[in-house]
Amino acid sequence: MPHPAGPAQTNRKEAAEALQRAVGTLSTTAMTRMDAQMPWFAELGAAERSWVGLIVQAGIRGFVGWYRSSPLDPAGADLALAESVFGAAPRALTGTITLQQTVDLVRVGIDVVEENIERTVPAEAVADVRAAVLRYAREVAFATAEVYARAAEARGAWDARLEALVVDSVLRADPDESVLSRASALGWSATSGVLIALGQLPTSREGRSEADLFDDIRRSATQAKADALCAAQGDRLVVVLGSVTDAQAVGEAIADHFAPGPVVLGPLTPDLATAHLSARGAQAGFRAVAGWPDAPRPVHSDELLPERALAGDGHARRYLVNEVFVRLAEEKSLVETLSAYFEVGDSIEAAARNLFVHPNTVRYRLRKAAELTGLSPTNPRHAFAYRIALVLGRQSGRARVVEELDTPEL
Repeated sequence: MPHPAGPAQTNRKEAAEALQRAVGTLSTTAMTRMDAQMPWFAELGAAERSWVGLIVQAGIRGFVGWYRSSPLDPAGADLALAESVFGAAPRALTGTITLQQTVDLVRVGIDVVEENIERTVPAEAVADVRAAVLRYAREVAFATAEVYARAAEARGAWDARLEALVVDSVLRADPDESVLSRASALGWSATSGVLIALGQLPTSREGRSEADLFDDIRRSATQAKADALCAAQGDRLVVVLGSVTDAQAVGEAIADHFAPGPVVLGPLTPDLATAHLSARGAQAGFRAVAGWPDAPRPVHSDELLPERALAGDGHARRYLVNEVFVRLAEEKSLVETLSAYFEVGDSIEAAARNLFVHPNTVRYRLRKAAELTGLSPTNPRHAFAYRIALVLGRQSGRARVVEELDTPEL
């Protein structure tokens, strides 16, 4: 036979009925207080304010139902109702209201209930209701935090896929206009100075995930006043850097996050829409960098023009012909002087003797070549580029074209 309801159970039933009658008043009071105390609440749109109102009302109704049906011993209470009320509703607002704001919202609702307990329920039930409110509030806070954690985890997974898609689009020179909007959704704010950094993907260490690695890179880029998007492609790590004013400084800031080995920086491009040009240079440089074992870390793809040309990179070959050889050929005697200079082991005096000119003339012509191309013949790396450019230029036949243009018509 069921036991007759005792005084304590009767008091709880009466208190629950009193709370049920006061739900509307308590909800209105809570909303009024939020409007007065929380600036962010006043800035919400009508739909969001309505959602908040429903959450507050559902929370108070949920407590009343939980309190009515729960056993006298709070340790055995079923808290599924609290999770259902506050666990589902915030999902619609996790993109608008932060976790801190939701906690403030819950706190106001609980405070309003607590402040009105003595005026709402019979005196003999006040202590019991107050204890139940405190327990319910604690569990609601845990449930809300869990909802936001799940939402954050889902957003993180989605952001990772979106970020990989943006980086892949840049590498493939995808003309899709949505690339910029996708990057903006990830927090990309750069409007100028974009380049690609490419190197080996480090193996996971000490349980650190790929997401942890990307977070570290973004922090280092932010410290260098740059934006960063990251992706792993096979065993390669690709970083798209934006708002770059000093490519060397930004490259050095993130280089330690790559695995040991070369890190190649593509040329600086104006914006994300043209970043595929930087990606092309970085990828070509990465394929050819093995030809320069002592390359600095990071190394710019333009510094690898000789290796890239020897590896068959058509863009590097055209650059060395058009921007180096042709410019030299347009100035009479520069090709001849450089050839003589290199043939005698980079000796100005020996080159002057073979050309039957004064050594100062050779020095002048070498300075002129450096001014035209940005490459100094006395620098070993630049001299290597000159040698490749001279060979490629002669093979291209561009010297004959330049001579014909310089020849006056009869």
